[in-house]
Amino acid sequence: MSSAAGPSAKQIRSAERTLSAGTWSVIFGAILYSVLTVTPLVRSVTPDGWELTAPVLPLVVDAAVVIVVRLDSTVARLGGSAGPWPTALRWLTGVMTLALNIGYSALHGDLVGVAVHAVAPTLLIVTAEAGLAYRRAITAALERIEREHREQAERVQAKRDERMRLARKEREQEREAAERREREAREHAAQLEKQRAEREAAERREQREHEERLRRFDLEREERERREQREFELAREARERADREHREQQQRSVHERAQNAAPDRQPQPSTAGNQPSPMVVAAPAKLSEEEALEVIRTADPSNTVRQLAERTGWSVGWVSVRLRELQSVAGEPATASQ
Repeated sequence: MSSAAGPSAKQIRSAERTLSAGTWSVIFGAILYSVLTVTPLVRSVTPDGWELTAPVLPLVVDAAVVIVVRLDSTVARLGGSAGPWPTALRWLTGVMTLALNIGYSALHGDLVGVAVHAVAPTLLIVTAEAGLAYRRAITAALERIEREHREQAERVQAKRDERMRLARKEREQEREAAERREREAREHAAQLEKQRAEREAAERREQREHEERLRRFDLEREERERREQREFELAREARERADREHREQQQRSVHERAQNAAPDRQPQPSTAGNQPSPMVVAAPAKLSEEEALEVIRTADPSNTVRQLAERTGWSVGWVSVRLRELQSVAGEPATASQ
């Protein structure tokens, strides 16, 4: 609780010290006044020779008053109650002090003296009762303030604990978020690595397939060239055979015409059979690959593929492929016909 809502504990303890100082001032003043007032009364009723004991009685009674006030303040400070006997002792000592203080004046019929001597003990009795009530109220107030301070401290501690809990929860959430981001990053990296591996595997597979297609294409091309070469060889052999048969037929025809033109002359041995006829064209020998490529490169565009094959001795398929390659390098469309 703040000071704006009521007195602080420091202010209450200051008031309690003021109460204690005032109470003990009243008590010691009343004791001193009681000793001075009661001693003559006690001396007047004391046997001769014992007059010096007269101050003992007011001191005993006042000592009881001191005990009652001191213990009541302690019990009140502790917030407890000692029962009815302290109250009886307090009132008993107060009445005895009052009776002793006004006794001398009352015996002599001095009402003014009774009133005057009743002031100190009455003030002592009322101060003791009021001080007890004040101390109980102060004790209750201090307990209330301490309880409020304790509750406030508990609330502050609860708020601090709540802030710490929230901060701890926030840190845990941040740590979980960081772990989640790290896990997602690892998963993403693993996914990218997997995709990269799959892509590389696909590229290697496509490369192998491409190489396999090129190999098959080369094999098919070689097989086709060999087949075309065989066909060309067979065709050339067929042409040579046909040419040979044609030359023989021509030779026979010439020989028959010569015999028919000179029947009377003896046939002379002719050396014409040992020489080829001027009309017979021998098949060209197969050129080397470089020579064949040069012939194809320098050939007249009007030459057909078959004519080039006959000039180089290579197959029609091989000449077609070389011709396409040369024309693709030159950036021109194929012009030679079959």
